[in-house]
Amino acid sequence: MQSYCIPLLVLFVLAVGTAAPAMAEIAPLRPPAVPLVTHDPYFSVWSPADRLTDAQTIHWTGAPQPLTSVVRVDGQPFRIMGYEPAAIPAMRQTSLEVHPTRTVYTFEAAGVRVTLTFLTPALPYDLDVLARPITYTTWAVQSADGQGHAVQIGFDASAVLAVNTPEQIVEWARITVGSLTALKVGTVDQPVLAKKGDNLRIDWGHLYVAAERNSQVQMAVIPSSARERFYSTGELPEADDTRSSRRADDDTPVLSCAFDLGRVGKRLTRRTVLIAYDDLYSIEYFRTKLRPYWRRKGKDITQLLQDAARDEDRLTTACVRFDADLEADLLAAGGEAYRRVCVLAYRQAFAGNKLVADAAGQPLLFPKENFSNGCIATVDVIYPMAPQFLLFSPTLAKAMLVPVLDYAASPRWNWPFAPHDLGTYPKANGQVYGGGEKTEENQMPVEESGNMLILMAALAKIEGTTEFAQRYWPQLQRWAEYLREKGFDPENQLCTDDFAGHLAHNVNLSAKAILGLASYGLLCDMRGDKQSAEDYRKLAHEFAERWVRQARDDGRYRLAFDRPGTWSQKYNLVWDRILGFDLFPEDVLRTETEWYRRVQNRYGLPLDSRKDYTKLDWTVWSACLSGRREDFDALMAPIAAWLNETKSRVPMTDWFDTKTGDCVGFRARPVVGGVFVKLLYDTQVWRRWAMRDRFRPGPWAPLPSPQALEMVVPAADMAPDPPLWRYALQQPPAGWEQPGFEDASWSEGHAGFGTPWTPGSRVGTVWNTREIWLRRSFDLGREVLRDLHLWVHHDEDVEIYLNGVLAARLSGYVTEYGEVDVHPAALATLRQGRNTLAVHCRQTTGGQYIDVGLVRVKPGESGPRP
Repeated sequence: MQSYCIPLLVLFVLAVGTAAPAMAEIAPLRPPAVPLVTHDPYFSVWSPADRLTDAQTIHWTGAPQPLTSVVRVDGQPFRIMGYEPAAIPAMRQTSLEVHPTRTVYTFEAAGVRVTLTFLTPALPYDLDVLARPITYTTWAVQSADGQGHAVQIGFDASAVLAVNTPEQIVEWARITVGSLTALKVGTVDQPVLAKKGDNLRIDWGHLYVAAERNSQVQMAVIPSSARERFYSTGELPEADDTRSSRRADDDTPVLSCAFDLGRVGKRLTRRTVLIAYDDLYSIEYFRTKLRPYWRRKGKDITQLLQDAARDEDRLTTACVRFDADLEADLLAAGGEAYRRVCVLAYRQAFAGNKLVADAAGQPLLFPKENFSNGCIATVDVIYPMAPQFLLFSPTLAKAMLVPVLDYAASPRWNWPFAPHDLGTYPKANGQVYGGGEKTEENQMPVEESGNMLILMAALAKIEGTTEFAQRYWPQLQRWAEYLREKGFDPENQLCTDDFAGHLAHNVNLSAKAILGLASYGLLCDMRGDKQSAEDYRKLAHEFAERWVRQARDDGRYRLAFDRPGTWSQKYNLVWDRILGFDLFPEDVLRTETEWYRRVQNRYGLPLDSRKDYTKLDWTVWSACLSGRREDFDALMAPIAAWLNETKSRVPMTDWFDTKTGDCVGFRARPVVGGVFVKLLYDTQVWRRWAMRDRFRPGPWAPLPSPQALEMVVPAADMAPDPPLWRYALQQPPAGWEQPGFEDASWSEGHAGFGTPWTPGSRVGTVWNTREIWLRRSFDLGREVLRDLHLWVHHDEDVEIYLNGVLAARLSGYVTEYGEVDVHPAALATLRQGRNTLAVHCRQTTGGQYIDVGLVRVKPGESGPRP
């Protein structure tokens, strides 16, 4: 991480950015929220304001995750990031530019110009770099008035970035890493992969802030209240915060840096901070914890930071060139409005995924349904986001398909259609949507089967081979046969637009099925099975002809075959031209597009005739259908206006009202990667980008072997007769968690404890007060003293003790039972014979429930799970 000798091109871009051609008809871009630190669903920080000083930075969920910066010029402090302290004036922000891998702000005051750049090197052709959870935050300072000025830069990152909720207890430390000093903070409890769900932040692993160590740099972990020293003197306290570990919201600890730039003149002076997050383990994949991809060869945070520092100049140059190349193609393909949508989508799509390594060290990519239902590896999320990954990295396209395909090929999946998901993020342990993998109710059979066949064909087309598809041929054949029977006129079932309600005879869904059949025919053809290829090609053509006749209405095509006077976006038809099928006549596509232009509203084209809301990704797909640039521009112009005018200051939503511009639901979802679909229409452009991916993955590891759980101390969900506990509803005396505590005066009740309407609960005793304390004794035999885990369902915060020693502390809530690791100190107390389990649970809002047991995990053994 060098401070000088920067390539001239890089210095120019850091100072002034890379300006896009001026577009008189479009106002300067004002993103709904600005990407700053964007890596995965947990490490994702944004600014929800026009100016970086107008609002606190946030996690994509909206929870505060403050990053702040103050610049002192000749002793006068100015804010350039964050709205606090309000008493310090904000330096005037003069510009904001968003590029695929960089966000660049410029500020000016008191004769000094400051360029602040957030660079996330999301280079899809280099998975080692893409997977690094590190953002380079760089200040480039120079005189704006020709005079010399004394300048100091202050920066800090809040400990809140390392907790799910601010009352969690954190601890901090500093480490030396080569020429770097790194500050770190994380929770005391470290509940690795303990929770799953949607509106959650990470509370395991550690946040790091690192910088080059020299005499002009000060670094310290300080309480928020101590930042005043820098504002007044330009210096930090000399020592780290000496208070013991505490709640993250108790005079919040911040990881702080102060740079003394000395006297700054016309020459650009630059300083960089690395912001990193080491999550240790990222995904639970069929009960196996997977490491982040960057850790697959045994690397740790010290190596990661050193690699990042070493590569800073090289990656900065590479990102500038990548951004310029991509933005030139976007402008040529779709103009300024299209460029804007894509540059905002690029990092968001990557940040909605987590890249991990399987047991063979091969990449697996897991998307999350942000602010939808929190599912992981959802097929109808993979399908819309796929254009970005098909375009830039066939390897990543495979990495997101492998978990779904392996699951579908396993004995666990018994249906003739493709699955919907693999679980709830970050636990990919099997489908949870629509009743899970055990029932056909509320599945999306036509939707997901068509999605998978289309994506497999697209991947084969760009690679020129069906090698990847061969491994899963029985599944592909099964799904094609299902679509042959069920696809043309779908029954009353869900589709990806399920928020609009169930719908039978869905015309757009029928189009997907037809294209799925044609995709299977293409795969057969490339595989050398010419007879099957001809059969499916003929079937697809026959279905397409029927579709045109039965869906035609007055000046458009219907929402459902049996609903005259309706209409819908037929976005699935994009694949007809991309994959070269030519099933649907040009006049169909032009008729549809002309209708779209007639009925669109101020902020875009509604999804269909039922509501005014739309989906961003589908609108861009629909804008491509006719192939005429004037149609594309006409449908993209309202989207550009929406980006600038929406009052919903959230990371780009894909579901919004086309009249008001308000976010209806969803935010920060990776589906926005679908906006790159227009570049797939140009095979030369598609191939040029895909060819940058030179990674050749080896064989992926098989699906992790199933595990069995042995009930050791049963909870209510595992016992024929719910176990009996002693409980108290008032604060008990000190020592209540110890084995020898006298609890004879406590009440008795059967597990579990809570209110009956709490999701996933099995209430044996009603508990509806604020707090509850529980105790239970149990016997263990020598043969079950190993591989023990807690089996817990909690709503909400809970502390669990074994023989008086804290075994786990969990915050928030869950909706079903699951395994929780036992703290080693508590595990060590378990002995043959009598033991004590003690629990304290707090409820704050909504439902409430607590139940705890102990299970033994038997890795690699098949067998039933509760």
